Amino acid sequence: MATSKQVAEKAEAGLPSADVMDFFEENEGDGLNYDTSELQIPFLRLIQALSPQIKKSDPAYIAGSAMGDIFNTVTGEHWAGEDGITVIPCYQETKYLKFKPRDAGGGYMGELSKDDPDVARAQRSGAKEILPDGNELVKSDQHYCILVGEDGVPSFGIVDMKSTQIKISRRWKTQLSMLKVKTSKGLKSPPIYGTQWKLKSVEESNDMGSWYNWTLENDGHPPIELIEAGKAFRESIMSGEAKAVAEDVADTPHGQTEEAPF
Repeated sequence: MATSKQVAEKAEAGLPSADVMDFFEENEGDGLNYDTSELQIPFLRLIQALSPQIKKSDPAYIAGSAMGDIFNTVTGEHWAGEDGITVIPCYQETKYLKFKPRDAGGGYMGELSKDDPDVARAQRSGAKEILPDGNELVKSDQHYCILVGEDGVPSFGIVDMKSTQIKISRRWKTQLSMLKVKTSKGLKSPPIYGTQWKLKSVEESNDMGSWYNWTLENDGHPPIELIEAGKAFRESIMSGEAKAVAEDVADTPHGQTEEAPF
C-alpha cells in the first residue's frame, strides 16, 4: 500500500514545476488565437433513462455515469447529480427549436425566430407544441454560465432548460431579478454575473413515468476575478464572438431535445 508521502508525490508529479509556471505566465495564451467561430461552448445537461451517455454500445457513452448525473457535451466530464455543479450565470436567451416528431424518425430541423408566425400558431397536444406543418416546437431557455471547478478554475458551459425544465428556468430568472445587495448607496441589484448558484438534479415523476430535473440554490457571490470573467464572457456572447454550436442542440436519441421522456 502506498504511503501518504508517495500519494502526495504522485499527485504533484503531474503539476508543472515552478520554472515552467513562470514561463507560462510570461507566454500566456501564445498560439491560442483560434477563430472563435470554431470553438464550441459545451452544454451542461442531465442524463436521463434514454440518454446515450449511459449506453455502453453508444459512441457517446461516458464510463461511470448514471441517470441524474450532469455531463459536459464536449469534454465528457460528469458530476453526480446529488453533488451538483457551481455556476455563475452570465447571459440568457430563449430559443425556439423545430424538430421532426420521433415517430417520423426525429431530427433537429433548425431554429425559428420568436417572431415567426408559426410560433404563435403552434397548438398544444399533450405535453408537446405542434407547428402547423406537423413538426414539434421546443422552447429552450439557454443560460450561458461560467462553470466553477472544485479547484476554483473557471470554464464555460450552457445550461439549456426545456420541456419540464422550463419551470426551473422561470424560477431561476425570477430569483435573479429579485436579488438585492446592500451597498453604501443603498439597495442595488447585482449584475447577473455577480451571483453564484449550485445546480443539482432531483428525480420527478407523474403517471407517465419518472425523469430527472434541475434544482437550484443561491450560493452567494463569486470572487472579483470570476465576476470580471463573467462580465467579459457576457460581452463576448452579446458581440456574437461566443455562441452555441447548432449541432449540439440535440443529444438525446432520435434527435429529440426533451430532457424528460414525455
